[in-house]
Amino acid sequence: MPSIYLSPSTQEYNVYYDGLGTEEFYMNQIADAMIPYLTASGIEFTRNTPDMTAASSIRASNEGAYDAHIALHSNAAPVNLSGQLRGTDVYYYPDSLRSGQLAETIAAGLKAIYPNPNDVRTRPTTSLGEVTRPLAPSVLIEFAYHDNPADAEWIRSHIDDIGRNVALSLTEYFHLPFVEPQPIQTATVETESGNLNIRSAPSLTAPIIGKAPDGAQLFVLGQYDGWFAVRYDEYEGYVSGDYIVLNY
Repeated sequence: MPSIYLSPSTQEYNVYYDGLGTEEFYMNQIADAMIPYLTASGIEFTRNTPDMTAASSIRASNEGAYDAHIALHSNAAPVNLSGQLRGTDVYYYPDSLRSGQLAETIAAGLKAIYPNPNDVRTRPTTSLGEVTRPLAPSVLIEFAYHDNPADAEWIRSHIDDIGRNVALSLTEYFHLPFVEPQPIQTATVETESGNLNIRSAPSLTAPIIGKAPDGAQLFVLGQYDGWFAVRYDEYEGYVSGDYIVLNY
């Protein structure tokens, strides 16, 4: 299963235009909104904490074997243009093909929900640490300008939409089905004999990443086309719906 390092802003001093809330607060809300969609769709994640910094987030990311590093931010204009700029910028590292592909996929998704799609852009950078220093393909998303009232209110009123949208783009990038989350429930493996294969994708040709014996209890995270996204012990993956019974 793909694994990402999720890095919402730790900049608690970047206050929104009306003084109500900070960049750190709202970016953590977006990360919160992403998690159910990531979990249901089979994308594992590690997340930074508000007491960390960008530098410690990068170090933590580089200590793991992640398939992508996703930094979540909101923007602010230079003082002479304060409150006048709008738009979404997705930064990527120009020397990394995967970083560029990830940025293009995320930007294409955000065009569907940002008020003016023409203001959603991808931008190469060699100066932003959370783009250039992670070992994994990395992007930094500036969702909108928090010093602009219209942009800031768009973020505030679309937290779940933004989280869902970015998670959807990640499933496209990793070539996974997007699974809508559901209340987590348990299920019982019923194979009559032998083990149930847990696969990395909802396909009989996908690699087997684990096995669950007959009678085992699984946590069901979501459903997709006759398959269930499940958690069993340390495994998260997909199992055929033909061999489990939901515990209602």
